[in-house]
Amino acid sequence: MRKSASPQKRNLYQLPRILPNLGIRVNRFCRISLTRGQQFLAGNRGKAITDRAGTAAIAGKIGRSMGFPQARFSGGNISNAGNRLKMIRLFWLVLALAGGFVFAVLLDAAEPPKGDLQEAPLPTLTDLTAGRLEIVDLSWPLIADSAFWPGEGYEPFKLREIATLEKNGVHSKAFSSPEHLGTHLDAPNHFEAGRPSVDRLPSESLFVPGVLIDVSGAASADPDYQLSREDIHRFEQSHGAIPRGAVVLAYTGWSRFWRIPARYQNRDVRGQLHFPGFSAEAVDFLIRERDVHGVGLDTLSVDRGLSRAFPVHHLLGKAERYGLENLAELDKLPPSGFTLFVAPMKIETGTGGPTRVFAILPGKQAGQ
Repeated sequence: MRKSASPQKRNLYQLPRILPNLGIRVNRFCRISLTRGQQFLAGNRGKAITDRAGTAAIAGKIGRSMGFPQARFSGGNISNAGNRLKMIRLFWLVLALAGGFVFAVLLDAAEPPKGDLQEAPLPTLTDLTAGRLEIVDLSWPLIADSAFWPGEGYEPFKLREIATLEKNGVHSKAFSSPEHLGTHLDAPNHFEAGRPSVDRLPSESLFVPGVLIDVSGAASADPDYQLSREDIHRFEQSHGAIPRGAVVLAYTGWSRFWRIPARYQNRDVRGQLHFPGFSAEAVDFLIRERDVHGVGLDTLSVDRGLSRAFPVHHLLGKAERYGLENLAELDKLPPSGFTLFVAPMKIETGTGGPTRVFAILPGKQAGQ
């Protein structure tokens, strides 16, 4: 697996861990400052703060050091009206400086911890067209043995010649395929009536940030494994919150069986399929709390092979999100910091279609 790209320096994802204690201190500072300021401006000797003698000495020192030689406190009053105005200005200046200091501390403390990650500038379209970015094709080529859902009415991919150079002066072929074959996209209307078909997906939902959660170890031990809410929590603990509008990919390692169709389906003696997928709990969280555009993985279905109710498909369809299935080369991706270009066939009213998926990585590795 590749190392992930560093989060940007301005990312303040650590603030929730910092603010509780610091907030208490800032709140206490502000309350004390406001109380003292009100009492000072009122000039009411009877309501002067308890430690006015100490405060007077300190304020006098500050005032004299900043060019107010006659500034002094006495019983909550200042010696003359001119210095009163100057000390009012001084008070607000000190308060502003203190606020700036607190804000600087917040920014400094919120900077992500340094590790083996290296910061890099965000890639641009110029970088892409100039060949300075690494592109990983996450799609399998369509062939007669391409995996498809083993349901009634499904047929293998077929390709035949309809013209040749020798006979027609042009070479051309025709193909036929189920929508849900090979690397493909499941549109929202695949499982939910009245939801968008593949040709109605918003274009902006197909150019998105990507994240990769590696569950290959768990899936190797348990072919029926489901990516869980706990897997997401562990991922975010290590790599930060999943960005809104992303597509979350699960690397199960199942793609190693792609060229062995029987092993890829992994049927038992009763004909039941066994391969990993997403849990409904995890996908519900990703939709509600992370507002993802979709999910994808390197197996036949976003629901695990044992599923009969297909809850993940229903969740995605109801929320008008999509699923990507039978992805390739996920082991070449970092956990985060890449962009996905998702290009399904634009079939009018289609419930999905064969799809080309590209991952754009920040930069090429040395020697490439």
